[in-house]
Amino acid sequence: MTGLLLGVDIGTAGSKGVLVDPGGAVLARSVREHAVSTPRPGWFEHDAETVWWADFTGIVADLLRAAEGRPLAGLGVSGIGPCLLPADAEGTPLRPAILYGVDTRASAEIVALNEQLGADEILARGGSPLTSQAVGPKVRWLARHEPDVFARTEKLLMASSFLVHRLTGRYVLDHHSASQCTPMYDLVAGGWAGDWAERVAPGLPLPELLWPTEVAGEVTSAASALTGLPVGLPVTAGTVDAWAEATSVGVREPGDVMVMYGTTMFLVQVLTEPRPHPGLWGTRGVVPGSFTLAAGMATSGAVTDWLRKLVGASFADLVDEAASVPAGSRGLLALPYFAGERTPLFDPDARGVLAGLTTSHGRAELYRAVLEGIAYGVRHNLEAMAAAGGAAGRLVAVGGGTKGGLWTRIVSDVTGLPQQIPAETIGACLGDALLAAEAVGMDASRGNPIAATVTPDAGNRARYEEFYRHYRALYETTAETAHFLAAQQRAATV
Repeated sequence: MTGLLLGVDIGTAGSKGVLVDPGGAVLARSVREHAVSTPRPGWFEHDAETVWWADFTGIVADLLRAAEGRPLAGLGVSGIGPCLLPADAEGTPLRPAILYGVDTRASAEIVALNEQLGADEILARGGSPLTSQAVGPKVRWLARHEPDVFARTEKLLMASSFLVHRLTGRYVLDHHSASQCTPMYDLVAGGWAGDWAERVAPGLPLPELLWPTEVAGEVTSAASALTGLPVGLPVTAGTVDAWAEATSVGVREPGDVMVMYGTTMFLVQVLTEPRPHPGLWGTRGVVPGSFTLAAGMATSGAVTDWLRKLVGASFADLVDEAASVPAGSRGLLALPYFAGERTPLFDPDARGVLAGLTTSHGRAELYRAVLEGIAYGVRHNLEAMAAAGGAAGRLVAVGGGTKGGLWTRIVSDVTGLPQQIPAETIGACLGDALLAAEAVGMDASRGNPIAATVTPDAGNRARYEEFYRHYRALYETTAETAHFLAAQQRAATV
């Protein structure tokens, strides 16, 4: 098969799409920004119609104009996840989508499910501890707190599967996304854990499981009328954005690790077998027979953006100034837990700390200290992966934070590991297009070669060793105070 390929990804704060030629080269791109709804503390939601579908149709319109009538071979989609979008039998959303691990509303349900099923048993069978990242507790929350909505729910959708259903009429979910529905998926068996799924979501019909490299269906005449896409265009099963992004940069072999520099820092490592770890997420990969370990920090780029706004400077100026500050930020150490921390701490009440502040420190030291704190968090997660038996073989850096070079250099200096930077870093939408190519029998994997490699500086590496030791100790010594302050912050919002 020949023809152009489309890839569209629905992100937390924006959506992106690309038009790709058969060799994998990007011909056109489109971006839409959108907002996240936070109706209550700890709640994060998207409206599927005004965010997901509106972004998708707008991006597709842009890309179809760029295609200028040339034939299309396939469409791949991805989105933030795991999410919970309850829908009726026709796939019409019944409420806004409940987003991934940043939404912490189901804390009580996590405790209850751990007590009922056993935390160790959940980790062994599902591959991940039960945390705010998991869909299962959020389904249970919906049944308890919005029983009328749950009673009308006939479909459990995510961002990607919502698009697939609307385009093809198929009710499917990819294995990777399903493996983040803990405790409803059996990671070892590779399918729904029927007994646990029935306890979590009694009577809820679960989607058919496919792989992201499979065609889920074809664009229907109704979907064609809404989008302009040709009737019969193959559409992949879709997947979660970070795994599509890993695909976009060739992270497919065992030992490969994607380090995604974004609003949050996210890591995905490819494995050949499950390696459960209580501080990480264990999932299925994007191709049959593959597994991954995943790690995610609660904030990364979000903290750098907060600091940029606080001091009233541009990122370019802050990077230039921080580059002149020596390793260690002249005696300043940061814990970047400004919204709690996900892996490997799983502590939603952790809080940010800046230790060692004096009147001689300026915005350059502050900015570098924040970058270093995030780098220490990356090392902490890589060490957890190694402890699980997944030592990193090759690191590939992606995302907006790779621009400028300073942040990636600091991470390599802190971890002692080189990082490869690909030529194209637009992200998950490119991975979607490449997955679409694979699904229809094309090979477009050669379109994103490695453009540069960041190597660690031995002198900085030695200096960061002691700082990292104090970074780990600082969390332990300040945790009680942080938890007290987090409680005060919650009380202030009531």
